[in-house]
Amino acid sequence: MKDNLLLFGSLLGGIFFGMSGHVPTFFHDPRLPMIILELLIIQVGIGVGSMDNLRSLFKDFHWEMLLLPAFTIAGTLLFSSLGIFIFQGHHLRDFLAVGSGFGYYSLSSVLINNLKAATIGAAAANQLATVALLANISREMLGLFGCKFVARKGSGFAAISVCGISSMDVCLPSIMRSTGNKRLMPIAIFHGLCLEVSVPLLVTFFCS
Repeated sequence: MKDNLLLFGSLLGGIFFGMSGHVPTFFHDPRLPMIILELLIIQVGIGVGSMDNLRSLFKDFHWEMLLLPAFTIAGTLLFSSLGIFIFQGHHLRDFLAVGSGFGYYSLSSVLINNLKAATIGAAAANQLATVALLANISREMLGLFGCKFVARKGSGFAAISVCGISSMDVCLPSIMRSTGNKRLMPIAIFHGLCLEVSVPLLVTFFCS
């Protein structure tokens, strides 16, 4: 919750800073978003490679474990596509790109902003990136606060799916407390790992 509020506060701070007219020139360099994006993708690789339980996770891997992230991706994209009936002026691929963040607000928003600026303009790309940021922050908050309700009304797998990419870190303690099933831990971690890898691939695909 604290991290989400800090991110939202950072967004507001950036907006007011941009409105102030005191933004340094280098912030407007078109190469800056790509540099930040590349650093974020490197961070994803480092985070995955440095996981303590990565070897044991692959050791316990079963092909059935791919079904949960596959259904999470399919369900998220299907629900995201409904946005075309609510918001005007955007293509279906834009909503699918927003949904492809799966809760990874930092990477998906930067990626969308950088890739869409060339086709829809900087202003529209910033707007879409902001929507992606807020949507993915909301998903993580939904996972944190709604995990227990989803697990009780549905199942532990449903709780993992709702949490999206956060099932392997931020929301993992909530999943364990809500379900009381320790056997779900490797599934939740693998689920989040699959989604983390898929974010840059799917967002790039839908923004191209």
